Amino acid sequence: MDLYEYQARELLAGQSIPQPKAVYAQNSHEVAEAAEQLGYPCVIKAQVKIGHRGQAGGVKIAHNRDEAILMAESILPMTIHGHKVNGVLVAEAKNILHEYYVSISVDRSSRDFDVLATANGGTEVEEIAREHPESVKRLHIDALDDFDHDAAVEMANSIGFYHADVNQAAEILLKMWQCFKDNDATLVEINPLAKIGDPDDESSKSLCALDAKISLDGNAAFRHDGWKRFADSTEADPYETRAAQHGLHYVHLHGQVGVIGNGAGLVMSSLDAVSGAGEEQGTGIKPANFLDIGGGASAAIMSDSLEIVLSDPQVESVFVNVYGGITSCEQVAEGILEALDKLNAAKPIVVRFDGNAAAEGLSILAQADNPNLHVANTMEEAAQQAARLASIAKENH
Repeated sequence: MDLYEYQARELLAGQSIPQPKAVYAQNSHEVAEAAEQLGYPCVIKAQVKIGHRGQAGGVKIAHNRDEAILMAESILPMTIHGHKVNGVLVAEAKNILHEYYVSISVDRSSRDFDVLATANGGTEVEEIAREHPESVKRLHIDALDDFDHDAAVEMANSIGFYHADVNQAAEILLKMWQCFKDNDATLVEINPLAKIGDPDDESSKSLCALDAKISLDGNAAFRHDGWKRFADSTEADPYETRAAQHGLHYVHLHGQVGVIGNGAGLVMSSLDAVSGAGEEQGTGIKPANFLDIGGGASAAIMSDSLEIVLSDPQVESVFVNVYGGITSCEQVAEGILEALDKLNAAKPIVVRFDGNAAAEGLSILAQADNPNLHVANTMEEAAQQAARLASIAKENH
């Protein structure tokens, strides 16, 4: 679950990480009130769950009320890289002396946590790493270890907090780590973490988080009241929402073959097989979704899954790939027929069963004598058939 900047600020504030004063606003009237409250100059920042807002014209500085209103009215209707702007953040403008990048994230390749930092902040870290790899410092934290004060000070020293207080930098790193742990985050990023103040007044200088990006692990939502306060109805995919209501693991993609399987690994392999078949056939056919019905799926779960997939207008065919272990292929077959009776669907469905009660499941499908049901012996054969049928249906539109 990715958060908007104004939501990420809430979690940083919970750890007392210094930030500019800011107000979230959803219309130009609220922007004007917030700007008057905060004073000028102030920054008007588009709230989208994607980077490069500034380059797209989504971050502007206002020097008076009229400018704040005009800028808000130009930003609020924007769509940035496919993301509709969801309000703006009106924030105090700060005098920036230097910018740093700091983040803590889950590193899936090394199966630990990464503290990543550089003194060259303000731009994307990927760009920094490509152009100045020597300037990016990384610290791996084992999943069973902790990030303590000594490690934070060592990290701050290695980054090179020019003109900044190393102890304050270390304190912010520790607070980020606490935010990361307390909120079951997969990413806590501050970019830029800025040195602000009057260049001629040493006592005025301090570190401040001018922007924040936080991603939360959706699997931990049950420990946090489902993070209901962060729910975003404007971004929610209707198919993913319906699937979640049924306890299904579903990701909406942009292809033509609906994919249903039991087990994440099997579904991922099925997606690859469909993509490979589309490339091989030269049709450009792609998978339309990822849907894992899990182990021990009942006929009702299979029926619900098929109903969700077939309700997507981009789907031209469906590939059901089930390996019976806990899950009975017989139950899956009954769920397929139940869904077809309920929906009266005319889209082709290619089924591949193996394992527990596979023969019984295939027998049930054969007895149904439904012309839209097709059976394949292997995953590759089923993927080829599903891609071919989707291509034919697409051409006939």
